[in-house]
Amino acid sequence: MAAQVLAQGGVQIDLYDAMPSPGRKFLLAGVGGMNITHSEPFDIFLSRYGARTAAIKPLLEAFPPDALRAWLHGLGVETFVGSSGRVFLKDMKAAPLLRAWLHRLREAGVRFHVRHRWLGWCEDGALRFAAPQGDSDPLRAKAGVESYAPGGGLAVKADAVVLALGGGSWAKLGSDGAWVPLLAQRGVEVAPLLPSNCGFDVAGGWSEHLKSRFAGQPLKTVALRFTDAAGLTHGRRGELMLSDSGIEGGLVYALSAPLRDTIAAQGAVTLQLDLAPDKTLARVIAEVAHPRGARSLSSHLQSRAGIRGVKMALLREILSPDQLNDPLKLAHAIKSLPLTLAAPRLLDEAISSAGGVRFEALNENLMLRKLPGVFCAGEMLDWEAPTGGYLLTACFASGRAAGRGALNYLNTNE
Repeated sequence: MAAQVLAQGGVQIDLYDAMPSPGRKFLLAGVGGMNITHSEPFDIFLSRYGARTAAIKPLLEAFPPDALRAWLHGLGVETFVGSSGRVFLKDMKAAPLLRAWLHRLREAGVRFHVRHRWLGWCEDGALRFAAPQGDSDPLRAKAGVESYAPGGGLAVKADAVVLALGGGSWAKLGSDGAWVPLLAQRGVEVAPLLPSNCGFDVAGGWSEHLKSRFAGQPLKTVALRFTDAAGLTHGRRGELMLSDSGIEGGLVYALSAPLRDTIAAQGAVTLQLDLAPDKTLARVIAEVAHPRGARSLSSHLQSRAGIRGVKMALLREILSPDQLNDPLKLAHAIKSLPLTLAAPRLLDEAISSAGGVRFEALNENLMLRKLPGVFCAGEMLDWEAPTGGYLLTACFASGRAAGRGALNYLNTNE
C-alpha cells in the first residue's frame, strides 16, 4: 500500500521481498475465506485495538473500512458482508486480489526484487540485503544506486525507506522478527514480540486418552469467562477446539491478549467453561438430577443436558469420580468447568503477534524519530487486534499512512 501511494505520487519505487514472490503471508490470510475487514460501526471497530486504540485511530480515520472496500472495488475485486458483519472477498480467495494489485503496481513503475532479505545498514547508510549471487542491476549499479556491500550482500541507496517487515509469527513466510535487533541497535524502542490470536497449553497437559481420541475436535456452543490480573472479568461465547496440548479456536483467540498478559503476571490463569450456555444452572441441575435408571452417565447427560462427545470427555478429564457421580457438583461443573491455562503457544504458531516498534518511537507520519527518512508500517508496529478483518485493515491503513509520510518527506527534502 505504501508503494502504491508513493508511485502515484511520482516516486520511483523499488520493492524488496525476502520471499520468492510477493505477498506470501497475504495469501495465507486468504485461506478459509479472506475476511478483509468488518462492517460494524466505526467506534466499535476502533475499540478492537485495545490499548493502542488512540495510536491506531488517526490511521483508520484516514482510511476506514469503507475506504478499504472502495479501494478493493477499484481493483475490480467485489466484497460482501457476511451474517456476522465480517466483510469477505466475493470469490473468498486472496490470489485474485494480489494479482490485480501487483499488476497495478507494475503498471505504475514499481520494480520488484524478490529473494532479497534486509540485513540492516552499511556504514555509509546504504541498505544492505542478502541477495542471489550476481543480482545487482547493471544500470542501477552504474547510477551508483546499487553496489556489492563490504562483507557480502547488496548495498542499496535510497532517499526514503518504508519498512513493512511483519511481526514474529509464520517465520517460514518471512515474518521472523529478525529486524528487531537491527532497529534496537539504532536506538529504536521495540516492545518484545509476543503471540497474539493464539492457542494455549493447559496446565499439566491432557491425558493420552483425551489427546488420542479428541484432539482436533471442536467444542461447539460454549462460553468462557475469567478474571484478569487487574481484576477485570472477561466473558465470551463461541467455539473452541481441543489441541494436543490445550485449546485453540476463535473463542480463545479473541481473548488471547488478556489471557496471555494474565499468565505473564500470575504464572497461570483459570477460566470457567460453560458447556451448556443455552441452559440456566437451575435447568441443568434439574436435568442432571433426573433419575437415570439403568442408563449410563454418558447416555443420561446426552439425552437430558445435550452433553456428548468431546464435552463429555472433557468432564471425565477434569472431574474426579466423586464429582461425576454427584448430580449437584456435576451440574455446577457443566456450567462452570475450571480449566487452567499455563502458557500461550509458540510465537511462530500464532496467527499474529503483539509488540513491535513502539508508536512513541514514531512521529505522526510513522517515521522513526531516530532515523529520519525511515518509516514503519503493518504488523511490525506495536499493536494487536483480534481476527475478524481488524488485522488486515490496520495493516492497509498504516501502509497508506507510511507511504503518505514518506512522500511528504521526499517532497520537503528535495
